[in-house]
Amino acid sequence: MRVIGIDLGSKRIGVAVSDSGGVLASPYEVVLRTGDEQRDHRRLLAIAEEVEAERIVVGLPLSLDGSMGPTATAYAAEAERLGATTALPIETYDERFTTVTADRSLMDRKMKADARRRIIDKVAAAVMLQAWLDGQPRDPDAQPLDAD
Repeated sequence: MRVIGIDLGSKRIGVAVSDSGGVLASPYEVVLRTGDEQRDHRRLLAIAEEVEAERIVVGLPLSLDGSMGPTATAYAAEAERLGATTALPIETYDERFTTVTADRSLMDRKMKADARRRIIDKVAAAVMLQAWLDGQPRDPDAQPLDAD
């Protein structure tokens, strides 16, 4: 099952995509906010169609204690509005620390700050989507990727 992960932001939206087996998440695209939410959502749904996604997972920036702060509440509402425009199932998932994790990973690769800024959102989306994928039940009959 191919899934896209979305890391909403006020200026940029990070998008990640899983492989068709729903095992590995990869950064895909950074969508710049246009100021027109419907237009932004159309772009996200176009990406979902391009990659033949079967599900969308939207990250929620929960508070450290796990509660919904103002930003998480706003993004949950946006995820609902996005869901109203598609037949694809939409799910939200805790994205605490994904941007920090992504930034550290990029710093470890010695990327300069301006280069990191251009891709951090899609890398954070991939971190969030990978965590979601890792938490999904696996088909016991599925063959491992490295099977002979």
